[in-house]
Amino acid sequence: MGIRGDVRGRWERARTWGAANPWAVDAGIALLVQAAMTMPFVVPRPPEFEPATWAAYGLTTLTVVPLVWRRRAPVAVLLAIMAASALYKVALEGPGQPLPYTGLVSVYTVALLSPPWKRLVTAGLLLVAVPVSVWLNTQSARELTFSLFVFGAAYVFGRLQDARQRAHRIEAERAAARERARIAREMHDILSHAVSLMIVQAEAGPVAVRAAPERAEAAFEAISETGREAMNQLRQMLGLLRESPESPESPESAAPREPQPDLAALPGLVERVRDSGLAVTYTTEGGVRAALPAATGASVYRIVQEALTNVVRHADARTAEVRLCRADGVLSVTVTDDGRGPRGGSGGHGLLGIRERAVAHGGTATTGPGPGGRGFEVRVLLPVPSTAGVGT
Repeated sequence: MGIRGDVRGRWERARTWGAANPWAVDAGIALLVQAAMTMPFVVPRPPEFEPATWAAYGLTTLTVVPLVWRRRAPVAVLLAIMAASALYKVALEGPGQPLPYTGLVSVYTVALLSPPWKRLVTAGLLLVAVPVSVWLNTQSARELTFSLFVFGAAYVFGRLQDARQRAHRIEAERAAARERARIAREMHDILSHAVSLMIVQAEAGPVAVRAAPERAEAAFEAISETGREAMNQLRQMLGLLRESPESPESPESAAPREPQPDLAALPGLVERVRDSGLAVTYTTEGGVRAALPAATGASVYRIVQEALTNVVRHADARTAEVRLCRADGVLSVTVTDDGRGPRGGSGGHGLLGIRERAVAHGGTATTGPGPGGRGFEVRVLLPVPSTAGVGT
């Protein structure tokens, strides 16, 4: 497995280098083609044929050199190769080639890089040039069939490669969009939670200063702690964004990679919300942390964080309850409050983010009035590994 990984890593680095140095790649392809074109000149010719000459060899080189510009002007390169090949066939008695290497490479490049109208012109040109070339060479139906087949195969391979590259680009764009959405959710959750708690504490501070100075001091400490926690999480996220895959040892990638907060961090989260004046209870059932995937734990933390943020910002509640229950391969996350209940609208970005996180893990999220129609309830169900045989 290690050898395979090392080979794959080298291949990916070579592809990256090739994408950054197309001239070098095309020069290498031209050298390989020239090596193949050289073979008939180093193999002894039958006595009935004239010896191979340096002029003939030089002309084969003339058919290869245009390949260096194949990406910049694919059709022009194909025309130049066809002209040089025709001159070789008509003017000199040089060795023949088992395959039209230069023509195949140029046709492949046209099929890969050229727009549809240029590909159509190239196809029409080949339907004329290939029969003429065969007529000048052997006038054999077998050679005609073979030539049409290999040029058609080169064209098809070029189109397949183009389709593959487009599919990779689309998938890369989709992955980037998913990552942007994930980062946006994380930023929203971190900032909205921290700012909401800080606003509540700051609004209560002036009253506490006059009535109970010790409570004011606690409020200011809670503001400071909430701000530091938010800054730490934002610094961690931005550090990951600055990472450079090409140079993992660079200073830009030296940001600390602490794990995302998970279920173990929920008591601290509840305590910070409790410091804002909201009476929050936190209960668990069924060994919720047993064999729980890290990604699921991080999502549960963010779900509870956003639900409590909504309670602090919108519910005008005095109490809230966070309850996690794990049974039969399902983790239930429920956050209820005794506030003024649901209002019109879809609930904004916070509830939308909760639903998206649930769906990302194959679960569901429902929101609405709490038990007995009082307050508000967020309920998320996530499939998780069974706790059977796993310690809690």
